[in-house]
Amino acid sequence: MGFLDIGSLEVLLILLIALIVFGPGKIPEIATKLGKMVRAFRKATFDLTTAVTKEIESEEKEPPSQPGESGGNKTKESSDVVKPEPKLRGD
Repeated sequence: MGFLDIGSLEVLLILLIALIVFGPGKIPEIATKLGKMVRAFRKATFDLTTAVTKEIESEEKEPPSQPGESGGNKTKESSDVVKPEPKLRGD
């Protein structure tokens, strides 16, 4: 089987139906637009993958925030969390 479990006969049938529906003049236009859309989608996917990979690598290279802290545990303890002071109505 081929692309998306579609055999060559099914692809040929789809192309034949497209030729009948759209006509021979529109097929090159449709193919060009479809090719541009696929190219843009692949570029966007590549850019997203690159950005995520760079972000992950930068977090891995980042030194620990405290000298005695090990790099493996990044969770904050309850003593590390700063709680805001409550505001009074008169302020």
